[in-house]
Amino acid sequence: MLAFLRTQLQELLEQRAALKTDLDAVLEAPQTEKRNLTDDEQSTFDDKRDAIKAKDAEIKAKEERIAELEESETRDNKAAELRSKYGQAPAAVASGITVTSEPETYRRDGTQSYFKDLFRAQQRGDHQSMERLRRNDEQVKEGLEKRALTTTDGSAGEFVPPLWMVDEYVKLARAARVVADQVAHQPLPAGTDTISLPRLASGTAVAEQATQNTGVQNTDATSSSVSASVATIAGQQVVPQQLLEQSPINMDQILLADLAADYAVKLDTFVISNNAAGKRGLLSASGANAITYTDATPTVGEAYSKVGDGIQQIHTGRFLPPDKIFMHPRRWAWYTVSLDTAGRPLVVPSANLPQNVLAAMSDVVSEGFVGTLQGLPVYVDPSIPTNLGAGTNEDRIIVLRSSDVILFEGTPRSETFRETKADQLSVLLRFYNYAALHSERYPKSISVVSGTGLAAPVF
Repeated sequence: MLAFLRTQLQELLEQRAALKTDLDAVLEAPQTEKRNLTDDEQSTFDDKRDAIKAKDAEIKAKEERIAELEESETRDNKAAELRSKYGQAPAAVASGITVTSEPETYRRDGTQSYFKDLFRAQQRGDHQSMERLRRNDEQVKEGLEKRALTTTDGSAGEFVPPLWMVDEYVKLARAARVVADQVAHQPLPAGTDTISLPRLASGTAVAEQATQNTGVQNTDATSSSVSASVATIAGQQVVPQQLLEQSPINMDQILLADLAADYAVKLDTFVISNNAAGKRGLLSASGANAITYTDATPTVGEAYSKVGDGIQQIHTGRFLPPDKIFMHPRRWAWYTVSLDTAGRPLVVPSANLPQNVLAAMSDVVSEGFVGTLQGLPVYVDPSIPTNLGAGTNEDRIIVLRSSDVILFEGTPRSETFRETKADQLSVLLRFYNYAALHSERYPKSISVVSGTGLAAPVF
């Protein structure tokens, strides 16, 4: 919070400097001409002088709030030193009570409202709200460290949503981001809009030595890099100020959860389908293995061989095996209703111990792991498009070596703004995050089955 207030103070000082420049400009002509100010000049001078006085008052108030927080931070640091030195807080030592855990500042169904405190802190400088937000940031930081996530991509003026919301973002909302969750993950580095990774463009070489004491093969490796641009995924919601200040219920649970859920869907689509330079999704990665399946009357047997082709192309192009298959739920359903010539299902629950199985079915789910096909786990994801191809009715099957695709992702942030909606007593809530995808490090790790054979199936 101190960083945010210091940034605001710097902005106020810059605004005051601009006003002082304008004030000096008003006096420039009269001083040069050695005359008094005209009525218009005097009016402008008075306006600028009053504006500077008002700005000075804002600066003084901001300095006082910063001083309060600095004093509070000093006390907290001192208390932390004592806890580190003696193993527990001084009060606990005196009372004989050991505090093993502290309840979260913003709990699901709790009394404190994150949005309300965010509004009061950012718009009014409320000290108690700032303190709760600061304490929440510390709690979230500790919680994220346990989840191998970070908040290092943030900057001044941003606040991390409550830990319960991050839990939901991690555990629940991610059900709608199946593909995004199955690739390799890294925390997004701070202060960058592009992530470049080195790679070998061509390698060294060896060869049989012609005869003894003759030169051996000498081939220099060449290197290049592959870059991924950082994308911003954001959403906003305008709410009446009364809802934040007077509502008997906290809207945090409804609005934050909904924004997080939609963010999960949009990020998943970004990983699957995005088609922009430096932001290629799996379906758009340049150099990926393209397997065409063209058939007006497709069968699962033919589709089975096309998936096998996608697997072998990763074997022979990447020289390492794929580990996952992704498809739309309707494509998996097509598999599960297909029968052999004897009328027996080709995909059945694994508990049935089939003898003629083409694939084994796990749980019946709409998103996530559903079974195995050719020895690889199959995941269904509704975010895989179904409107592709000339007939705009095709879906895709993706075979992937998932560890070769890296998703760099930050931690979601939220802010409140009143200025642009002040005339209607409304507050704009903003939710956003940063992400970057490296899908083209090893394009031969991706196989995409496409064509008329994957048009909308008939059941």
